[in-house]
Amino acid sequence: MSIFDKSAPNVGEIHDILCRLESVDIAHIVSSSMPPDTLYCQDKDEFVIVLEGEALLQVEEREICLKKGEYVFIKAFTKHQVLKCKNSTHWLAVYVKS
Repeated sequence: MSIFDKSAPNVGEIHDILCRLESVDIAHIVSSSMPPDTLYCQDKDEFVIVLEGEALLQVEEREICLKKGEYVFIKAFTKHQVLKCKNSTHWLAVYVKS
């Protein structure tokens, strides 16, 4: 099965853990055009890359537009949220707990 076989939900996102190790989680995320209105501030570092689609993030006070192949590294305890997404945006996220 390809990760691209997974369809986007009508609202929000689907978050699947692909691999869980002692201090690392690798996840596949599929976002709808209406992402959750959630402000994240996690206790893990996060590396995220857009595999397909595009998204607009707010990281602290900065807006970051990510297109296919682009990525961002977000340090633990950094406030961030997804503002907009192209429907069916696929992400690969790597979470690392120090």
